[in-house]
Amino acid sequence: MENTIAITDLQIGYQQKPVVKNINLTVRPGEILGLLGPSGSGKTTLIRAIMGMIKPMSGTVRVFGQSMPNRHLLEKIGYMGQTDDLYDTLTARENLQFFASLRKMTRQQTAIEIERVVRVVSLQSFLDRRVADFSGGMKRWLSLAITLLGTSELLILDEPTVGIDPELRIQIWQELKQLAKDGKTILMTTPL
Repeated sequence: MENTIAITDLQIGYQQKPVVKNINLTVRPGEILGLLGPSGSGKTTLIRAIMGMIKPMSGTVRVFGQSMPNRHLLEKIGYMGQTDDLYDTLTARENLQFFASLRKMTRQQTAIEIERVVRVVSLQSFLDRRVADFSGGMKRWLSLAITLLGTSELLILDEPTVGIDPELRIQIWQELKQLAKDGKTILMTTPL
């Protein structure tokens, strides 16, 4: 079975100054890997290298057996960053529909997926509310729901449960465990 992520002798940094070095890592289909560390320890920098957002100083990053960056692989990756990139003037449903359209989902798939992901994050009764009226925690929930849309083979979640209450956190973990059982690979970060 091919590794979903394979990192060899990775060194990444900014302005020729290494931030993360000597990283060797493999993540296989169906695995959940958590990167733990305090702020500034390089978790997000590593994720950015895996996504192909920054170029390594040395070493290799391969996702699905291909070198990153690779724009075509992004269709197989669900990514949730630390910031919520949402359209405040749209409703939660409209945000979900927009991001589903970027993934080329049909109307029927979109409707089914929206129903599924809003259950996971308990946003059913807020679907038709404008995102501008959401609390910070609700925006995180919606960002996670958008990430869970569709059939991404790899989910990369940068601090997904920050600002989420403990009860919902348990529900989210149950969904992530089920996705892993279904063969999805999950990489997430969390602060100490």
